[in-house]
Amino acid sequence: MIYKVHWIIDGIAEIEAETKEDAEKKLQETLEDYVKNSDDLMNKFVAKSIQGTAYLDGEDDKEENKSEGENESNEKKED
Repeated sequence: MIYKVHWIIDGIAEIEAETKEDAEKKLQETLEDYVKNSDDLMNKFVAKSIQGTAYLDGEDDKEENKSEGENESNEKKED
């Protein structure tokens, strides 16, 4: 049988830019070039879209990092 698999790659890049829009544009252009020049991504994995949003470091990041650290601590305690 042939199954279709919807895949997503999640990542965070630090981009030097004047505005949020400039940061998004720089990363979008870089990723689009990379995908277009990758035979595997274009033909084997059939990449269809790239999406992202820029933001400044803030409380949400601090809370997310804190939560990740707590999860790692809890996992170590369970071992």
